[in-house]
Amino acid sequence: MDAEPITIAIDAAAPVSGLWLAPAKANACLVLAHGAGAGMTHRSMAATAEGLAARGVATLRYQFPYMEKGGKRVDPPPVAHAAVRAAAAEGLRRAGKLPLFAGGRSFGGRMTSQAQALAPLEGVRGLVFFAFPLHPAGKPSDERATHLSAVSVPMLFLQGTKDTLAELDLLQPLVARLGPLATLALSDDADHSFHAPAKTGRKDAEVLAQLLDTAVAWMAAH
Repeated sequence: MDAEPITIAIDAAAPVSGLWLAPAKANACLVLAHGAGAGMTHRSMAATAEGLAARGVATLRYQFPYMEKGGKRVDPPPVAHAAVRAAAAEGLRRAGKLPLFAGGRSFGGRMTSQAQALAPLEGVRGLVFFAFPLHPAGKPSDERATHLSAVSVPMLFLQGTKDTLAELDLLQPLVARLGPLATLALSDDADHSFHAPAKTGRKDAEVLAQLLDTAVAWMAAH
């Protein structure tokens, strides 16, 4: 199944590229933002979108403006939030009556949650985070998650237990504080890229498949 290239207009910024991938009998739609270091066409993003499509979930991937321009420094939050809103609005238009969710990989997930905390994204029923970046590597803190208390829709955190950007002794109490709106799903021995060491006997594709099964079941429940 080939993704359809689209263009997404953003307020106060140049348009960005997007990719719409919808199976014939979709039962939900996820607006999916990329991480800080790789855009929407990265193999991990493609594998995620294709895996979701195989499970009946349509996806709208999109570029942040800095990535569209080939830059390496991420956009300031207001620009990133505007991109999230524009993509969510396009996702809502394309999803029709399908339940709509938003989120993304690492930086993209955090920008989505910040946008949602500032003002709810229209039609979005919940947020799905693929490796939420709670803190920089080697600098444990939960300050980046302060805004999550202002999010009023359900949240799913898909995390590896060896993610150096989300130490478990900080992440688990955080999710507990967020209460029934937050769900934490852990993948044993996986890192921030959802890679597990060879000694575990688990291949990256198997780790991703487990996480996607969890995400699809969670979306169906919401």
